[in-house]
Amino acid sequence: MDIKTGNRIIDLRQRIAANFGQENWDELGLLTGQSSIIDNHSRLLRSLSWGDEDYGGNVLQVLSRMIEAQPLSLRVIEDYVNKKFPLAGDTHYISAKHSERVITFAPNVFHIPDGEVESELVAVMMPFASNFRSIFDSIKAACSDCGLRCLRADDIWEDATIMQDVFSLIFRAQVVVVDFTGKNPNVMYETGIAHTLGKHVVPISQSLADLPSDMGHHRVLQYLANGEGLKALRKGLVAKLTQFSPPKSDEGSGADSEDIPF
Repeated sequence: MDIKTGNRIIDLRQRIAANFGQENWDELGLLTGQSSIIDNHSRLLRSLSWGDEDYGGNVLQVLSRMIEAQPLSLRVIEDYVNKKFPLAGDTHYISAKHSERVITFAPNVFHIPDGEVESELVAVMMPFASNFRSIFDSIKAACSDCGLRCLRADDIWEDATIMQDVFSLIFRAQVVVVDFTGKNPNVMYETGIAHTLGKHVVPISQSLADLPSDMGHHRVLQYLANGEGLKALRKGLVAKLTQFSPPKSDEGSGADSEDIPF
């Protein structure tokens, strides 16, 4: 699969995850003749029904399998999505999760950044203290293992206020990794922003006691801040972040690119 095709699939994944219901998947299966790929996926329709956080990753897997099996189905899927859910003007999707309702918001504390959501970007919210550097390095390594890239707010300087940079980073990211270690109030605030924007939030912490009570029902990746603990953290994050990895491209073969009209 070439890079252009991969980017088109990622764009479709965002629009499908934000709009599709069960009936849309049924119709798409009939149009492409690939209902079996949709129906036989172990998690796609279940995660849609329950609003699970892995739904976006399951959409990506199914689309990739459909297009690998029949490259020309990419155009069929794009035409269906454009017809059912046309983009109006500058409308674009910032949420990473499926929602039956779409709201428009106009914050008066932050301004909306000009950029689009970056499907390969992971935002990291954690204390900036020096003793968290090795932890951040482990998170970066896990993202790299998955073909993703990650940033903290202190990696960028685009605005006069740090919180605007934080908001912009969360806005642009598909996934937000949040470290609750130490009950840092800024991290709590930033987690609320990420949830409001509908991002996939992956919570981690050295102690489960540091989680706010409202987060008690979320699955948290607990880790130890030593060599073995950070290796385990990297491995655990890879398992969680793999579902957000971009499709691998077969560079050099060019087999599919000649068959797909652009």
